[in-house]
Amino acid sequence: MLVSLLGDAARDLAQLAEAGAHFPNPYAMVRAFVRQEAVLSSRIEGTHTTLEQLYTFEAVQLSYLSDAPEAREVYNYVQALDYGLQRLETLPISLRLIRELHAILMKDVRGEYMTPGEFRRTQNWIGPPGSNLTTAPYVPPPADEMLVALDQLEKFIHAASDLPPLARIALIHYQFEAIHPFLDGNGRVGRLLITLLLCEWKLLPLPLLYLSAYFEANRQEYYARLLAVSRRGDWESWLRFFLTGVHDLARIATLRVRNLQALRKRYRSRLQSERNVERLMQAVDFLIGHPIATIRQMQRGLEVSDYKIAQRYVLKLERAGILREITGYARNRIYQADEIWRAIEGPLEDTK
Repeated sequence: MLVSLLGDAARDLAQLAEAGAHFPNPYAMVRAFVRQEAVLSSRIEGTHTTLEQLYTFEAVQLSYLSDAPEAREVYNYVQALDYGLQRLETLPISLRLIRELHAILMKDVRGEYMTPGEFRRTQNWIGPPGSNLTTAPYVPPPADEMLVALDQLEKFIHAASDLPPLARIALIHYQFEAIHPFLDGNGRVGRLLITLLLCEWKLLPLPLLYLSAYFEANRQEYYARLLAVSRRGDWESWLRFFLTGVHDLARIATLRVRNLQALRKRYRSRLQSERNVERLMQAVDFLIGHPIATIRQMQRGLEVSDYKIAQRYVLKLERAGILREITGYARNRIYQADEIWRAIEGPLEDTK
């Protein structure tokens, strides 16, 4: 059964890679997926910012919700993932990169005083509120043993192996969570590593698969499967759980990519009579990554020097029914692309 599941997961991942490669502007789509992952990964840690709040937070240049640290936590996750993907061009996944990611995650949020970017020097434990070193269900290795385990983990990541890559990623994720090398933020860093490994090992050309939605929907089983490996060495159950997540989420992501592709084609047809259709399609691609945005954001995203040019694009998209102003204000207006929003966040409908 495990071999069959591994084959299914690898096949679905390849289909997602193919769908992403055929998207006209795949990086626009990636921006949307990254933000969805940031919200769900942070939710597992008890942060309840919504995707809509995150987009709004970014749309008004971080001034809106500036006193809401949860929104900044999610924003930091986006920044850390973007940084990690860029950093892979010059630095492979390593303990150094892991520390850099952690520093970004913990900047100006809860836990910022828990040595951001540094591995812990004291003992920690994992358990419900009120638990302690004695009562916690799981106690990671002490600091001196932790450093040895981290060194072994880094060597395992870079060593040649006959194991299938997806199985290796599952093992690496477990091992990182078991080591728990930071005082806070371990779960988020561990989930970032999954995405970065998928890209570094060329299983996906772009970061299109995120397992946080699966882990969040099956939170109790997720923790139970990890704990079962630590207590009983039950690797098979963990691998089945992990590969099922890849299988399920890859199919969902592929369907969302196809829906966005179909929507983009409809918009091109709708805008065909416009003189500057190509430029307007660039604006559509920007909206795929930022379905809630301001004119100023559009101006920066399209790299146009004149605010009024971006304003004209927004007005044309509004007349075409692609954008809708959602504040009712005369100034500082915010626009939402409703159909794009539903394609990213709403119920799935196969348009293939």
